[in-house]
Amino acid sequence: MKYAKLLKAPDAYWALDKKAKKEICNGVGPRNWGWAIPDTIWGLSMTEAADIHDFMYHVGKTLEDKELADTVFLDNMTLIIEQETWFEWVKALRLHRAELMYDAVDEFGESAFFANKEEQV
Repeated sequence: MKYAKLLKAPDAYWALDKKAKKEICNGVGPRNWGWAIPDTIWGLSMTEAADIHDFMYHVGKTLEDKELADTVFLDNMTLIIEQETWFEWVKALRLHRAELMYDAVDEFGESAFFANKEEQV
């Protein structure tokens, strides 16, 4: 992935070994929901953006951390789409889907973010 270093992520994410990454990150959607939520937007993989989002949810502690993780998720999806999409009509479709995915985690991600931790506002 030629643009990987352009993606926003905490340094600790890039330092993860394969085992730790597999334990923390699972691509797009909640763990064990892969059958229902694809890791692609119109054929373009969003796995790295989703894995960064998963990691940020894992290490985050406050509602502000969740909001940052969600924003970084959208920023990273947008960067991937901008780097990998040549046709403007496909780009528009992908960007729209990325916005919908952002809206979903922004609106419904609190339970996943605060799972197994206490909110520290």
